[in-house]
Amino acid sequence: MKNFRVMISIMKQNKVVMKAGAIILALVLWELCAILIKQDIILVGPIDVIRRFFTIWKEENFFSSIWFSFYHIVLGFSIGTILGIFMGFLAGRFSVIETFLWPYMVCVKSIPVASIVVICFLWLSARNLSVFISFLIVLPIMYQNTLTGYKSQTKELKEMADLFHIQGFKRFYFVILPQMKSYLVAGIATASGMAWKAGVAAEVIGTPDGSIGQQLFLSKIYLDTDDLFAWTVALVLVSVFFEKALVWIMKRLLP
Repeated sequence: MKNFRVMISIMKQNKVVMKAGAIILALVLWELCAILIKQDIILVGPIDVIRRFFTIWKEENFFSSIWFSFYHIVLGFSIGTILGIFMGFLAGRFSVIETFLWPYMVCVKSIPVASIVVICFLWLSARNLSVFISFLIVLPIMYQNTLTGYKSQTKELKEMADLFHIQGFKRFYFVILPQMKSYLVAGIATASGMAWKAGVAAEVIGTPDGSIGQQLFLSKIYLDTDDLFAWTVALVLVSVFFEKALVWIMKRLLP
């Protein structure tokens, strides 16, 4: 048993080393491309981006822009997640609801994000655009994962719950939810990344004051490529941190 644990630990360490090596290789290739192009306006090297990233956070609007986008995108993500899970449970429980919701979910999943953003921009203010877009992107993902997870329940566990008369909240928490855990966690991981991509895309088009999208747009207008990449790095870090933290919490909260 002890040797097995040691082997698992070594495998995990090797995996971390391999990932670190892949990141270093990617940065080296990026730097080589920047050197070959020799035009910072088109492609700035990772060294310049890292240097700019460690100075841009000192600017007055950095944290306020991060908070603006974080608040609006996470709000849309939260509403979409809660409603998607709720609707997925109902659709799994009642087939008529699944049939009724089918055309709406297919429509939302099929329409390109750019088209949704432009259409919604006609109805909503620029400040609230990212909330609604994040909501629309997350809703069908969480709905489908919840529905698939609900339908994946085994007949044996259902029969066991019926045999021991397990009903109500206990049935949901101890029988249904554990079988759906992997689907919900996977949905959260996918939906969080999509929410950030779509939400910031909406901000770039709507350019609300004090958002990450506005900073990206201004960097593009003024050809500040190092700023553009630095803000992108900040966006990626916030998005990845949010996703990892949320998945970690979900894995520990769900049975």
